[in-house]
Amino acid sequence: MTSNLINQKKTLFIKLLYIFSILTLTISNPISAQLAPAPGRDSTERNNPIEPFHIIDNVYYVGKTLHNPSYLFTNDEGHILIDTTFEEYVPDIQANVEKLGFNVRDIKIILSSHAHHDHVGGHALMKEVTGASMVAHEADAEIIESGGVADFREGDPWHEAKVDRFIGDQEEIKLGDTILTAHFTPGHTKGCTTWSAEVEDEGKKYDLVLICGLRMDANSPLVGNPKYPEMPQAFAYSFAVAKTLPVDVFLGAHGYWFNLAEKIEMLKDNPEVNPFIDPEGYYRIIDGWERAYLERLKKER
Repeated sequence: MTSNLINQKKTLFIKLLYIFSILTLTISNPISAQLAPAPGRDSTERNNPIEPFHIIDNVYYVGKTLHNPSYLFTNDEGHILIDTTFEEYVPDIQANVEKLGFNVRDIKIILSSHAHHDHVGGHALMKEVTGASMVAHEADAEIIESGGVADFREGDPWHEAKVDRFIGDQEEIKLGDTILTAHFTPGHTKGCTTWSAEVEDEGKKYDLVLICGLRMDANSPLVGNPKYPEMPQAFAYSFAVAKTLPVDVFLGAHGYWFNLAEKIEMLKDNPEVNPFIDPEGYYRIIDGWERAYLERLKKER
């Protein structure tokens, strides 16, 4: 048996053990989750445009706002874009890519964290602009291609976009020397995908994780949801996955999850220290989301 196969079996055992422990747990005391609230609809985080900037290695922030990130992974053979956000933001993302000195038509692959309007609403237009191939987990691909109609929760629709390739758990996306690994972390959506990559800064290698998000929808039941009955098990599985991932550089599908506004200011004040190297912040939000999940699970059972 190869060491790779042994490691895969160990990882699977950890995940199964965690799922069993969570689903059989009796919680005797309420758990208070310490999570930052989402910015309000009229907040500057949601509405004010920001300048694009370099995060680390070949990774750039090209999103229009703090609240709705888009990430560009660059190399000489083309670029990978994660999350197109809203369709009306696509021209801003395009402009941000150009501001950084890249050609938007060199984007060869479009990925997503998860299939909600504020993450994939611009997929159809961005694909038209770039001619890029679109890749997604099959469970989210159905939602992307339906313009949101197939989602288990109600939300704003968007223009349907054809997904060119399905990606499975722990499969890699390779373009030039850029390698992104998909980690299936369902719950927030049925095909929610966390992405990881190895990056380098000043000769040192770091593990980057872009977390899809393990937040529950406040307007959808966690337990007994007729459109997503396996949701509790999905979240339990995803917390197990999230805890097994090595992480140094912490990014997320929404800026407030990883204190983006604060980190931009820190980067301006001291460019020599990269604030996105923040494993503690990653584990802190995973813990907060998990505590919120356990509390909700107790209430709804």
